Amino acid sequence: MPSQKSIPTFLSEDFLLKNEFAKNLYHGFAKDLPIIDYHNHLSPVEISSNRKFENISKIWLAGDHYKWRAMRTLGIEEKFITGDATDYQKFEKWAYTLPYTLRNPLYHWSQMELSKYFGIKELLNPSQAEKVYQATSEQLQEEKFRARGLLEQMKVAIVCTTDDPADTLEHHEAYFDQNQSVKMYPAFRPDKSFAIENISTYKTYLQRLGLATGIEITSFDTLLEALENRVNFFHSRGCRLSDHGLENMYFSKITSLSPDQILKKVLEGTEPTDQEITAFKFHALTALCKLYHAKGWVQQFHLGALRNTNERMERVLGPDTGFDSIGDFNQATSMAAFFNELDKSDQLSKTVIYNLNPRDNEVFASMIGNFNDGSSKGKIQFGSGWWYLDQKDGMEKQLNTLSNMGLISCFIGMLTDSRSFLSFPRHEYFRRILCNLFGQDVENGELPWDEQWLGKIIQDICYYNAKSYFNFSPSNFQHL
Repeated sequence: MPSQKSIPTFLSEDFLLKNEFAKNLYHGFAKDLPIIDYHNHLSPVEISSNRKFENISKIWLAGDHYKWRAMRTLGIEEKFITGDATDYQKFEKWAYTLPYTLRNPLYHWSQMELSKYFGIKELLNPSQAEKVYQATSEQLQEEKFRARGLLEQMKVAIVCTTDDPADTLEHHEAYFDQNQSVKMYPAFRPDKSFAIENISTYKTYLQRLGLATGIEITSFDTLLEALENRVNFFHSRGCRLSDHGLENMYFSKITSLSPDQILKKVLEGTEPTDQEITAFKFHALTALCKLYHAKGWVQQFHLGALRNTNERMERVLGPDTGFDSIGDFNQATSMAAFFNELDKSDQLSKTVIYNLNPRDNEVFASMIGNFNDGSSKGKIQFGSGWWYLDQKDGMEKQLNTLSNMGLISCFIGMLTDSRSFLSFPRHEYFRRILCNLFGQDVENGELPWDEQWLGKIIQDICYYNAKSYFNFSPSNFQHL
C-alpha cells in the first residue's frame, strides 16, 4: 500500500493535474486568465443592485437543482430543500448531504467554492456546519462578497444573462450607467414565443409580448414583427447572442401547414397537432435565425433535455424544480436540414450547439464541420458539456470528441450555465481538466514538448477564442 505521504492531497494547488507539463500549462498559462461567461442564468436585478446575500443558504442552496436532487436522493424531506425550514436548517441538511456526494461533481464544486471564495479548507460535514455557516455568512456582509464583488474575485470580465424578448432590460441599462469593470450583456431567449403546445400559456405570453412592443399579435406576420422589434431593442442594449432550449431542432417542409393558419387556430383555442407544432416552430425559428444573421449575432442551441417529467412534483413545486433528465431524441437529420435551410441563402449565423446526451457527442462534433465555410474561425461550435455533462467525465468526452472530429484549437471554452454567483470555480475546474488532457498527451509522446505553443492553444480555448468570437463591446449600447 502507498504511504500516507505518497497519496495526493485533496484539492491541492495541483488538483487534477497529473504531471509536470500539465501543472506548467495550468499555472503558467490558464490560471490567471479572465473569464467570459457567455451563458448563465444570473439575475440582472442582483447584479445591477449589487445584492448582499444574508447568508450562505440564500446564495448557495436557493435555486440549485443539482443540490436539491442529491438531497432528495438521500431521503431528506422537501421542507429542508425548497420548503419552509429555516435557512440554517437547510444548510445543516446540505452539510449532512455533501459527504455522501463522493464522486459526484457536487463534491468537487462545493469544496472548491468554499475554498476559493471563503478560504475554508476544511471538508464540510455536519460537525462543521455551524462554524461554516457563521463564517461564510459573516463574510457575505462584506463589500467584496456582494454580487459584483464575487464576480470580480473570480476575474470575470463578461457575463451574459438569459432574457425573454418581453423583458424591459431596465436593469441592464441601470448597470451600464454604473460603468462597472465586470460587463453584463443580455442574451435573447425567445422559446416562449413559439411554444404553441400549451394554448393557454401561449396566448397569455403573446399578450405580454404585445404589450412590450405595442403590437397586437393576431397573425404570424404580426408575431414576426413583434420579435423583430425586440431583436432590435436587445441589439440596442448590447445583446449579440441568442439562446434556445429545445428537445431537438425542428424541420418541416409540408407546404400545406401554414404557420399563419396554425397560429390563428391556436388563438381560437384549438389544440395543434404534432405536425403543426413542428411546422410552426420550424418557421418561427428560421425567421428568428435570419434576424440574428442580419444583426451579426451568435445563436446558441441547447438540445436534448427531457423536462418536467414528474407531474406530481410539478403540481406541488411548479416547473423547473429538479425533475428534468437527459432525453433520447433523434438529433442528426433535423439539425442538418435546419442549418442547411439557413445556409442555402447564406443566412446561417455563428452557431453553438450543446449536446446533453453523450451518445450524440460524435453527431454534434461532426455536424459542425458540415457548415464551417471559412468565413470565420470556428463559425460553428460544438459547445462545452452542459447540465448533466459539465463534470469531469463529460468535459473530457466532449474535449476528446471535438479533438478527434474538429479543431480543439478553435474551441470557445467553458461557461457556468448557472444561477449562482458562487459557481465560477467551474471555469477553473474546466481549465485544470483541459490542461491535464494536454499534459497527458505530452507525457505519452502524442504531443510535442512545446510549452509555449501548447500554452497559447490553452489560452485561446480558455479566453481568447471567446473574446474574438463574440462581438461584445460597451460601445454597442445605445441610450434610447
